Amino acid sequence: MEYIRVVEGVFIKRPNRFIAHVLIDNKEEIVHVKNTGRCLEILKPGVKVFLEPSTNPNRKTKYSLISVYKKDMLINIDSQVPNKVVYDGIVSNHIECLKDVTFLKREVTYNNSRFDIYYEKGKEKGFIEVKGVTLEEDGIAMFPDAPTTRGTKHINELIEGNKEGYINYIFFLIQMDEINRFKPNIERDKAFSEAVKKAKENGITILGYNSGVTRDSIIINKKIYIDI
Repeated sequence: MEYIRVVEGVFIKRPNRFIAHVLIDNKEEIVHVKNTGRCLEILKPGVKVFLEPSTNPNRKTKYSLISVYKKDMLINIDSQVPNKVVYDGIVSNHIECLKDVTFLKREVTYNNSRFDIYYEKGKEKGFIEVKGVTLEEDGIAMFPDAPTTRGTKHINELIEGNKEGYINYIFFLIQMDEINRFKPNIERDKAFSEAVKKAKENGITILGYNSGVTRDSIIINKKIYIDI
């Protein structure tokens, strides 16, 4: 996944979930934030960020904030890219347990949820729910960074799907490199964390991969350890 004409800036503040103030070429700009999560641990005044210019001349904000440095580690915070990155990883046979799929489709509805990816592989078929992870503490990636009732609902429906014969997956894409361990963030969302544990107990495969992140790209990288 590549971005076009990426520019560098300095983060100033974030007055709400949707916008931020960033210094670009010595001018303060109001920009769109492509992530409605809290991101409090990374979006701090003075940090270096990267932004993608909008191609829509009628849009109120000229730029979208896509990545931010946390010390020496670049973190992609674009919540719109994990599904595509994982989809591309499956297509390229990068994910061992999902190699040689025969059918793949994004955004498919099952019961009362819309899942990120539907796949078929021989006689096997199922859904893949993708979660982009931007929170890191002491070298461990965690999700979520804020309570997500919608995320818990999706996992519970994946469990029901497994009971009906689907082979389902929960895929945590760590939107940064050099992270080798993931765990659910029970301190932020106990219900979600318990749902992930229940999903594993009911036969759902939990996957985690880190990413190769540059100022203008993000690609799926290596499988990491899941601590559940």
